Amino acid sequence: MALIGGSLQSAVGRTHHIAARMDNRWRIVCGAFSRSPHVCSETAEALSLPASAAFTDYHEMLHRFAGRLAAVCVLVPTPQHAEIICDVLQAGIPVISEKSLACSPAEVERIIAVRDAAQGKLAVTFNYSGYPAIRELRQMIAEGRLGSLIHVAAEMPQEGFIRWAGRPFQLPQPQPWRLTDGRLPTVSLDLGVHLHHLIGFVTGQHPVSVTACQYSKGHFSEVTDSVHAMARYTDSLSVDLWYGKCFLGCANGLRIRVFGTEGSAEWLQLQPEVLQLSDRCGRIQLLTRSSTDAEVCGQPRYSRFKPGHPDGFLEAFANYYADLADWVQSDTEQDGTAADGGIASAEMALEGLQMMEAITESSRCGRWVDVGQHAYAV
Repeated sequence: MALIGGSLQSAVGRTHHIAARMDNRWRIVCGAFSRSPHVCSETAEALSLPASAAFTDYHEMLHRFAGRLAAVCVLVPTPQHAEIICDVLQAGIPVISEKSLACSPAEVERIIAVRDAAQGKLAVTFNYSGYPAIRELRQMIAEGRLGSLIHVAAEMPQEGFIRWAGRPFQLPQPQPWRLTDGRLPTVSLDLGVHLHHLIGFVTGQHPVSVTACQYSKGHFSEVTDSVHAMARYTDSLSVDLWYGKCFLGCANGLRIRVFGTEGSAEWLQLQPEVLQLSDRCGRIQLLTRSSTDAEVCGQPRYSRFKPGHPDGFLEAFANYYADLADWVQSDTEQDGTAADGGIASAEMALEGLQMMEAITESSRCGRWVDVGQHAYAV
């Protein structure tokens, strides 16, 4: 694997470095980690790579390592994704892209056109689907163990745009690109697309229409930092979404609750190995890796160490990277599946951005807005 972006100074670099190599499925052999020669060299050294494997120009890297790469992982800020992804696809190399793939549906449509013309492969890292408990929930729903689905509530509140940084009255310093909203608010590219993916991943349903409100409540009045939405999904499923970066006390309050006619389930990222289940008799059950009836999360691939020593974010990311290894080695062009996971495709990312676009439009016009045609299978 080669990386474009993902230096030691980036927001996601170290996470990808660790997760990709955790199960020995990937080997990072080179990278255009940064435009800064110093940062690029520093990152290569941290990865035990020779100086000759560090580049400040990704075009040179693609030329020098032509025919030697199984995939290129694109980790630069989202506004830079489209051009780089298209260049890598046209070079004939599979692409693994950080979410949200691009900044608008139009950019993703352009990427899909290039992918198809090059007969290439493209996957998007929506890592929260790597949590074994989430994969357990997905299987439970597919088997009908919650009955017919009635409602889903998904939330991702954070506090990064409203809390003080370091000491009182010291403003936080987000990456500059996160302080500019384009056609879609950056908070939707950061957080909203995760909720869209997670809902689709566990339910298999697609958004049809939305009504929403967007606000700016934190330190940075020029950007949206709070989004509240209701959505109609296929199969008459109703959905609530809430996400933003102005909610004190929430470092990353990712939670999903699924309600059916026979039972309900709740998962909170702060307790990642616990899936809380309720049934029609009023019983509450906590399902974990050590539960004898755990069909997915108790599998050996999710037990790098015995239960009681909990896995977390990095392990979930590594689970996704293991699926990506199977996917890139398979003959499946898109939506390849491996073990219990599903690889997120460009079509899925397109639908997510279409949903974010509908949320933005609904907030502007104050009415229900239809989401673009759903065009992928979960």
